[in-house]
Amino acid sequence: MNLCNFPPRDSKIVSSRRGLLHGLIVAPVTVSTIASPWAKVLASLHRHYEDEPATLVRTKTGRARSRDRYDSAEIAFAPIEAGFFARDVRVTLHQAGAVAKLVLCAHLLDIGFPDDWNAAHIRQDITKALAYANATGFGHDCPDMARLAVILSPYWKWGYPHLIGDPPIDDGGFTPDRVRPLVRALLNRVADVTGHPRPQGIKGHQREALS
Repeated sequence: MNLCNFPPRDSKIVSSRRGLLHGLIVAPVTVSTIASPWAKVLASLHRHYEDEPATLVRTKTGRARSRDRYDSAEIAFAPIEAGFFARDVRVTLHQAGAVAKLVLCAHLLDIGFPDDWNAAHIRQDITKALAYANATGFGHDCPDMARLAVILSPYWKWGYPHLIGDPPIDDGGFTPDRVRPLVRALLNRVADVTGHPRPQGIKGHQREALS
């Protein structure tokens, strides 16, 4: 099964990405004016989702919030990775959705998306968060993660108890054992592109263990 476990990004690619992001610190720009492949894709996403265009500007505050979201995602993922919810796919999916939202917003904050824009437009839509991330250099083109994102969106639905007579929610055939490595790969990818170190005390699996 393809778990989309990516190797660390090439140093030249990371340097190029950092050069572009440095420009966003110097001069705030709207996404429609970014001189990069991001412009057309982001404009298309704004039209598709009917979202208000964002103004991307990187700040120390945004970087700090990005690190905070990443740390929170790693901490929230620790019990999932430890197998605490291995017998309940609904709980696993609910928790995985929360983790995915946190870590994808860590990338978006690092790129320069405002926190209030994320709150208003991303909400609990993991598919949208992943789309915006990939449109801004995230490069996580994983079919399995894309399919899981659809199942997770919106992730609040997995937190409600299933009552007698309720129609079953499509879990896409995902099991906790399939969800864990996909979310771990997502966390690893954000760590790669942002440069955030894993929080102290969090011992996530290495990539070799997921291959």
